[in-house]
Amino acid sequence: MKQHHIPYPEYGLARSSEEAVKIAASIGYPVVLKIVSPEVPHKSDAGGVITGLKTDSQVRQAFDLILNGVLAAVPGASIEGVLVCRQVPEGPEIIVGALEDEIFGPVIMFGLGGTFAEVFQDVSFRIAPLTPFDAAEMIRETKGYSLLRGIRGKPSCDLKSLEQLLLTVSRLVTEDRGIGELDLNPVRVYREGLMVLDVRMSMFV
Repeated sequence: MKQHHIPYPEYGLARSSEEAVKIAASIGYPVVLKIVSPEVPHKSDAGGVITGLKTDSQVRQAFDLILNGVLAAVPGASIEGVLVCRQVPEGPEIIVGALEDEIFGPVIMFGLGGTFAEVFQDVSFRIAPLTPFDAAEMIRETKGYSLLRGIRGKPSCDLKSLEQLLLTVSRLVTEDRGIGELDLNPVRVYREGLMVLDVRMSMFV
């Protein structure tokens, strides 16, 4: 993501609780721990995410809790490690996705993100490549747009950064047709800028 200028929190991959502590100390507290496993796409549902960790002892305990919880929820899961990420401020969450359709080719998706993405199904679609007008319209035609533009005195989110993210994903999947599916979820949006908190990508074999 770095080469495509997609912002994401500082992170490191730990394969032991002590390694997790070292990474957390290097990044700076508070941190978030997330399971890394191809068999666990929905990390929160399997107990694979713990947030708000502020001390070495909390990181050690969280590392073991995540491993035990995931293996209980998904027996036999292949675990590559645990991601230690800098915790970022709260904010509205959206999802940006892409998939390779057999008929239309790359298709881009935008909608409400986080744990509510599959509940509300508030999404819009466009065939890639997107134009700047397409990106703006995708955001504005969702019900979540009212939240992003600011309600009850809250400031508007950075819609220009959202539009740029959509254009970046469109360009990425248009140029690399080996990508079968790409999900950025959640993407946390702020008054200025945004942060991609999780990525899932599958490639054609």
